[in-house]
Amino acid sequence: MEVPSVRYSDADLAEFKEIIEEKLKQAEKDLAHLQSSYKNDSDNSIDDTSPTFKSFEEGSTTMSKEANVQLALRQEKFIRDLKNALLRIENKTYGVCRETGMLIDKERLKLVPHATLSLEAKNRQSRMG
Repeated sequence: MEVPSVRYSDADLAEFKEIIEEKLKQAEKDLAHLQSSYKNDSDNSIDDTSPTFKSFEEGSTTMSKEANVQLALRQEKFIRDLKNALLRIENKTYGVCRETGMLIDKERLKLVPHATLSLEAKNRQSRMG
């Protein structure tokens, strides 16, 4: 006899899908904003007579550009994770902990909709790692 697999109901999955699609839209907007900010940084020239001020400014521009690139990379990963979560919704495997096979708490999924580990499994991992 086959044991029915643990999963969220279609209604729950539809609710999570809405949350994820909303976060995805916002994440893509944020990414576009980050990308335009570090792409436009190179167009800004600093016209100042003080060479110290200029090199200080260029340094901080480089720093903020690098920070924006890092944020953009993190944002791209977040978008990938959200898209993967949508795939799991399609497959009806969304919300199932990949370690324990149990359902991930609804509140956790609302806060971290791309989570693939229950809090218990995540805590266990961080203690071991």
